This record gives sequence, C-alpha cells and structure tokens, in this order.
Amino acid sequence: MSMEAETSRKRLPWLALLPLLLFLALAGVFLFQLLSGRDASVVPSALIGAPAPQTSLPPLEGSTLPGIESAAFDGKLTLVNVWASWCAPCRQEHPLLMELAEDEDLVIAGLNYKDRPQQARAFLAELGNPFDAIGVDGSGRTAIDWGVYGVPETFLVGPDGMILYKHVGPFTARSMRDGLMPAIERARGG
Repeated sequence: MSMEAETSRKRLPWLALLPLLLFLALAGVFLFQLLSGRDASVVPSALIGAPAPQTSLPPLEGSTLPGIESAAFDGKLTLVNVWASWCAPCRQEHPLLMELAEDEDLVIAGLNYKDRPQQARAFLAELGNPFDAIGVDGSGRTAIDWGVYGVPETFLVGPDGMILYKHVGPFTARSMRDGLMPAIERARGG
C-alpha cells in the first residue's frame, strides 16, 4: 500500500466525524439559548431610545376614529400596537389591550397591518376597540419603518416622541406586569 493511500485512509475517520461535531456544536448553542432563561419575546431594537418614525396613515375605512399622525401624539405617552384581524395572537392579547384602554393617560394607536377594512372592523366589533386612533398600513411599508418583524408588536412612545419599549408577540399577563407596566411607570416618572 502506498504511503499516500495510507495517509488518506487515516484522515477519513476525522472527515466523517466533522458533520457530527458541527451538529453537536450547534445543538450546544441552541441548548444554551433555551436554558438561559432569556425572554424570547424581548427582541433588541435599534429604535429603542431613538425617535419614533414619522408616521402618517389613513384611518380605517368605515371607522369614526382618526388615522395615525405622529404630530397628534406629541406630548402624550402612546402605545403603538401593530395588529391584524387575521392574526390569531392579536386575538389572544386583545383583552389585555382592552384593560389598558381604561387608562385615560395612555393613548393607544392601532397600526392595522395588511388587513381588509371589513375584517378589521368585524374584529373590533366582536372583541371591542381599545384604540384611540387606527391607521391602515395596507402595503406594510410603515411597519418596515418601525422595524416590525411580525404581528403583533407593540411600541411605547414617550411624550417626547422617543421609543421607550418594544414587545414582540402577543402580550400576556406576565409580559404586561414584568415589561410594559414598569416601562409605563418609568415614562411617567414613577
């Protein structure tokens, strides 16, 4: 047997193990992330601490509420919720938004994402309307400006127009208690 063939044969077991070693390394990374205790709904956003994107969206057709105009929220603590009638998690979080709507010092603006007006109105008629304004983002362009990954997503915008907090996915009682409510209290100086 030639020396070259023998060397090639010795390398073969290591090359065969390479995919297994890569798999184990990736599995280790995923396991570490899973067991880290980090809240998966907290997604870092480059917009936190930055001015909210200037937004001008038409109102929901057939609604008496105004659309979303950034200037209308100047000086007000505003929650911008990105939602759609076809979004099952939006339905899940909606009762919590209805509870928040009772806070008269908090403006809740609904950014209706790629939805049909009649379906959006039916959603609100069935579940209630927590919004003070509803802007329609039929193309999804405004959601991109806000850095939205998917619906629902929610942003807390301070009276100075700065984004203070972002939540990805539907709110739960726990995420409201541990995330949003403390952010609202900090914004109010509490």
